[in-house]
Amino acid sequence: MSARLAIARETARRGWRKSLRRPVPLAFSLVQPLWWMLIFGFLFHRYDLGPGYFRIPYLTFVLPGICAMTVLFGASQAGIDLVRDLQTGFVQRMVRSTAHPGWILAGKLAADVSRLLAQALVVGMIGKMLGARLWIDWGAVLVGGVGLALFAAAYGSLSCWIALRTRAPESMAVFVHVLNMPLLFTSTALVPSRQMPGWLAAVAQWNPLTLVSDALRQALLFGRLGETWGMLLPLAILAALLFALARHAMARAAED
Repeated sequence: MSARLAIARETARRGWRKSLRRPVPLAFSLVQPLWWMLIFGFLFHRYDLGPGYFRIPYLTFVLPGICAMTVLFGASQAGIDLVRDLQTGFVQRMVRSTAHPGWILAGKLAADVSRLLAQALVVGMIGKMLGARLWIDWGAVLVGGVGLALFAAAYGSLSCWIALRTRAPESMAVFVHVLNMPLLFTSTALVPSRQMPGWLAAVAQWNPLTLVSDALRQALLFGRLGETWGMLLPLAILAALLFALARHAMARAAED
């Protein structure tokens, strides 16, 4: 194994160890999606989803959106650990000693993304047990996993960039609370765009949470895998751009 891959592997392993040492936050991260499914899923079970979702129960419709929401909330906190590591000087020492900031960041994001995918899988299984009807085959699961991974990498990179630029816990709290809810409620995670006011539907089509929610629905509700891959291309571009931005900020962290 090359030195760069070893750096990424050890960074990812460190991230997983830190998560497993704190099982309570991991458990509580599943409570909110469960409440959304129990409350919204059954409260709006008679909600008319409109054309395109005829005879699809609201719980089935909203489950992919709740999986995406779980990733959104988790990825937004990816930078919190970085703030702690910056304050102790750990990030600066790592970057200076290895000279590979991109691989350090890749390892951290790999741990975060894999953890969030596991959480989304658990949420999906709970939704299935509650009565959601999904199209389950390996192709649909693969497409859904790729979509969630790209979204997690993009939003996690943004969170890391903010942490590296500000180095303040307060800025991360502002980021989490100010951005998450507007992103959620201006997307199709909870309702289809045809049921939105025109101005909100126009905003929603540019929302990355809409891209991943709709991609999951096309794969897991209808099995339309060919269409879904095309929907994931903008997410891949966004993830690459935000990763490059965060990598540059991490490289500069060692110079300060």
